[in-house]
Amino acid sequence: AYQHPKKQHIVACIILQTKIVKKADILLDVEKKQKKIERGNTLNERVPLLKLAGISSQIIELPQKINVVDEERYNIAAKVAKNEKGELLIHIPQHTCPEEVRVSVGAMLGALLGSKHKNSIDFKANLKTVKKEEEKVKEEMTDWRKNVDAMSGMEGRKKMFGVTAS
Repeated sequence: AYQHPKKQHIVACIILQTKIVKKADILLDVEKKQKKIERGNTLNERVPLLKLAGISSQIIELPQKINVVDEERYNIAAKVAKNEKGELLIHIPQHTCPEEVRVSVGAMLGALLGSKHKNSIDFKANLKTVKKEEEKVKEEMTDWRKNVDAMSGMEGRKKMFGVTAS
């Protein structure tokens, strides 16, 4: 089959490009594998391997040790607070409660005004007398049914509001 020389050139270019891309893909994969191996080697050289055998026991013991330390810290803080409170109480003098003393009004005024004013004042003179209110006379107890019958209808309403029939 005869092809135009320009088309042959294009087809050859495409085939060449695909071969180059395939070769580049293969080289890239090889390079990635080599870098992965190199990385592993450098990590093994610079960083020692982890020893996981003792770590599991340490993981179990660590929270227990933390709890013990927290309890000790709390106990020490409580003791310090108690001692500080005790020291404060030592510095405050303890006073006994004074006995209740009844003093007359005249004696209080004498203490306030001094010994010059010896006039006695009658405090009860200006007080008003209060009369007890007389208890209201209780109305006689009547049968409530009669009261309801009397107040029912228009006549009862007129009585309630004080309206006279005209």
